[in-house]
Formats: sequence, structure tokens, C-alpha cells
Amino acid sequence: MARAPLLQLTDISLTFGGNPVFDGLNLTVQAGDRLALVGRNGSGKSTLMKVMAGLVEPDAGQVITPAGVKVGYMEQEPDLSGFATLGDFARAGLHDGEGYRVEMAAEGLKFDPDRIVATASGGERRRAALARLLAEAPELMLLDEPTNHLDIEAIGWLEEQLSTTKTAFVLISHDRAFLRALTRATLWIDRSEVRRQERGFEHFEDWRETVWAAEDDARHKLDRKIKAEARWAVEGISARRKRNQGRVRALAALRDERAGQIRRQGTALMELESGQQSGKRVIDAKGISKAFGDRTILKPFDLRVLRGDRVAFVGPNGVGKTTLIKMLTGEIPTDTGEVKHGTNLDVAIFDQARSAIDETVSLWDALTGDPSMRVSGRSDQVMVRGNPKHVIAYLKDFLFDEAQARAPVGSLSGGEKARLLLARIMARPSNLLVLDEPTNDLDVETLDLLQDILGEYDGTVLLVSHDRDFIDRVATTTVAMEGDGRAVIYPGGWSDYRAQRPEDEFATEGAKPAAAPSAPGKPEPKAQVAKSGLSFTEKKRLEALPGVMERLEAEIGKLHDFLAQPDLFTSAPAKFAKASEGLSERQAALAAAEEEWLELAEKDG
Repeated sequence: MARAPLLQLTDISLTFGGNPVFDGLNLTVQAGDRLALVGRNGSGKSTLMKVMAGLVEPDAGQVITPAGVKVGYMEQEPDLSGFATLGDFARAGLHDGEGYRVEMAAEGLKFDPDRIVATASGGERRRAALARLLAEAPELMLLDEPTNHLDIEAIGWLEEQLSTTKTAFVLISHDRAFLRALTRATLWIDRSEVRRQERGFEHFEDWRETVWAAEDDARHKLDRKIKAEARWAVEGISARRKRNQGRVRALAALRDERAGQIRRQGTALMELESGQQSGKRVIDAKGISKAFGDRTILKPFDLRVLRGDRVAFVGPNGVGKTTLIKMLTGEIPTDTGEVKHGTNLDVAIFDQARSAIDETVSLWDALTGDPSMRVSGRSDQVMVRGNPKHVIAYLKDFLFDEAQARAPVGSLSGGEKARLLLARIMARPSNLLVLDEPTNDLDVETLDLLQDILGEYDGTVLLVSHDRDFIDRVATTTVAMEGDGRAVIYPGGWSDYRAQRPEDEFATEGAKPAAAPSAPGKPEPKAQVAKSGLSFTEKKRLEALPGVMERLEAEIGKLHDFLAQPDLFTSAPAKFAKASEGLSERQAALAAAEEEWLELAEKDG
């Protein structure tokens, strides 16, 4: 007998402040689904998750969860009030004898279950919430930015857990490597519409560009039609005969259709100006070390940073990455050795705590109150790379609307705070850019733009990040801090570092030491094996399998659309059962085809 979907949203409508977030949304989540939920900052991703979790009541429509199905939700700001320790919170709701699940998750996610809630950081609270969700093992997990505040090792551990689970999940994340490795289908929120594609995040950007290109083409055709009809209205109906009134009304309808089209949100107008050129040697550190009491942060270490270098610092949380950068920039002293700076350095810093911005002030005051941006005698303008600009216009460059200008910084989302800090940094020239966790909370489009800007930046970049994809795209050198005071320099980005790192040093990592994660739709071979070659038949099958998988993905997408119809489960149970059975068969066939493709690809070498 076919099972009901784990979750069904029917005709969901939701409005905040007069603007529709969703209107007539229909969506189903089936057992085994692994969904990436993507969209611009502010598009409604977290809101949709809260609707799915039953935490936000829609204005209209139904959220249907079958009896016995548990939906677990990990929010970005968990409420731990009423619990003494992180472990007490994580174990709440578990049966006797199940507490070991929290202990296992705490080890993988690197937090102390005995930590008092009142003294725990925001990152520790989030890790406890994630451990609680994993320990509860619901039928459906809703994960909102689970990798924030996790180091690369913990991200690897979580990726391994989710890759082997049979639990369905919906995942919001800015970490593209994480999304590529785990997802099999994609939900895309774009201008209040939720689209679904039966392919993982690996294929999202191509899909998005295809959709937008089709929109642009349709809009161009509509504009041409309106122009032609408008010319006819002026030149061809001077007598205004009755039979022409239909065309007049049709022209008005075309104009209404064009006016009703929602414009796509643009990308921020971010720009970095490197200003005066620094000396060729930017930083020259020799024999520097640091310890706090009995704890060694850094053993004697040498590093030379030249103009134009992009140096990434990686390692577990608390290992001392930020401390090392502060030693290199002269913010804190070294215990031994010396740090020499080149000439004409102009440093701009993006700190992970966003401490440079007072959350009690308005966005307006956050910009105009910055001494480096102040325009003498003007309270409504800021200095942007040497030229005065109205504060509202500059905020709009970073995708803020005029209504937000007087709102407190504390009301912004994490991604909006990151954009505001970038606005301050980019307002003045710099030639040494320090980025400490810049990728947290930024959407994919803004990350792409930031990477492009850094690629064109003439200055030097010091980067701390747990985003493997971002490091690969930006870094020319990687400094790995192993946790015992040792720092090792590797040329290249994250994948280069992993390829060069000795095999025995992977013992503490949760993830496998493979290079780039494979796309669920078309798996990559996991490792090189001895080449045995393929027979003629096997080679033909290997060539045919991508088409087979693409056809199955298309059929799965059509069945998902059919099963998403409102009330289908109750009004037409026979059709629902047949479609569900067909969906299960095709999902099994797709999994078998992927496995066959993987085996043949490995055999082919």
C-alpha cells in the first residue's frame, strides 16, 4: 500500500506587511527526499521552513502531516531557556537509554554537553540544537543553516551522517560543497514562487539561468507585442468603431500583465578599490609563536605574504586561526619572533563577530557615524571611495530598501548584517583585506559576486573560512592549523591541501578524504582503482546511463507534481497509490542506475 507523503502543503498563502511571501503554494515531501532549499536572502526560505514545521501559521491553506510522522526542525536561534546545560536541552524528549545519541553527536559536532547554558556561545547553542535533532531521529528533518559555526571537521562529520541517513530532509545552507554532496532535488524560492527540480544543487545554477533566459525572452516578446498594439491604437482606430474595442481592451490587458511582472532582485553593486599599491612584501613573519598559559596556540612559524596573495587559514574551531591573523596584522603581540609589514599598507577587516557594527543604531547611523565615511557638514551623505553619495542610494547598492534605513541593525538577518559590514569595508580603498568567516549567511548569488570581486582585487587577502568551495575558488595558499600549535603551509586551496596532506593525518576527520564531493545526479568515482577496462557492451552502457538517469529524473519530477495536487490523497486514493508506487519504482531505478554508472566509471578508470 502506498504511503502518504511525509508533509503536504496545500494552497499556502502568507503575507507579511502587505507583501505576499507565498501565494497558492503546493508542495509535498516524500520519504527519502533530500531537498536543497535555495533563494536570495530575504526570499522566505526560513519562513517556509517554519511553515513546514508548524511554527508559523499561514493566512490560508493547509499543512498536512500524517499521524505518526514526526517533523524535526533546527532553527538558527534555538531557545534553551529552562535548561541548565546544553546536554539537558539536547536530551529533552529522548527515552531512557537513548542519551548516548547525544553523546555521539556532541563528539562529532564538538561541544561539551555539560556546558552551562548561560555561559554557552551562540555557536554552542546551535550545535546542541543540531545534536538534539539528530538524536530524535524524526521522519523528516528541517535544517536551517546547520553548518554555521561548525568547523570543517564538524561539517565533514555532519555530511557523513546525513549522507548515510534514511531520514528525509530539507536543507538550507550557504555551503555549496555541502549542498552538492547531499541533495537530490532542489526547491527554489524566487519572487514568492517555489519551483522544484528533481536534480540536486549541483545543477541549480544552470537551471536558474535557463529559467531566467526564458523569462527574458517572453518579456521581450510581450514588449514587442505591446509596442505593435500601441502603434495600432494611435494610427488605426481613429474612427473608434465598435469592433475595435476588443483590441483596445486587449492592449490594456497586455499592459496590466507587463506591469504585474515582478522584477528579479538584482545583485549588490559591490566593488573593492585597492587604492595605493603596497610594497611587494606585505607581511614577513619569522619565528612567531603564541601561548596562553599552558596552551600552545602557535609554535615558531614563518610566513611571507606577497602583494596579490590570497592566503586561507583552515583548522578546527578554537585552534587559533583568528589569533594568528591578528598577530600577522599587529593587532596582538607575538611571544617570540617578529612580524614586519610592507610599505603603504591600508587594512580593511571583516570580523566574524560583526563587532564593528553597533546593533542598537540604525543602518543610516551605522554608515554616517563611521569616521572614515563621514562627509563634513552633511548628515545624509557618505564618502564612497573618495566620492560623496547619498546614504539611501548607497544602502540600495547593497540591496537594502529605503524603509530599512532607520531600522536598528539588530533587526537585520545574518546575511543582511554581512552585507552592511561589506558596505562599510568597500566604501574606502584598501590594499590588505582581512576576511574572518565572510561567507556565513550570504546567499549563493552574493557569494558568487564576492568571489568575482576578490578575483579582480589588486590587493592582498587573508581569509578564514570553513566554506570549502569558497576557499577553492579564492585561495592561492592555504595555512592549515592542526590543533597542536603546528601550522603548515600548502600551495593552492582546500582541495589542493587535502590532496597534499599526509594520509595518516585524516584520522580525526569525519568526512572521507576524497577531493570534491560528487553530484547526486551523476556520481563521481570515489577513488582510483586498478584499470581493468570495459567491454564493448559495458562501454555502450556507460555512455547510455546519463540519458537513462535524466529520463528517470524527469519522470520523478512529473510524479511529484501530480502528487502535490491538493486533496489527491483523500479524493482519489487509487490514483495517489498508483502514482506513489510509480514514484518509488522510479526512485529505486534511479538509485540503481547511479550505482551502475559509478561501478562502470570506476572500472573504466
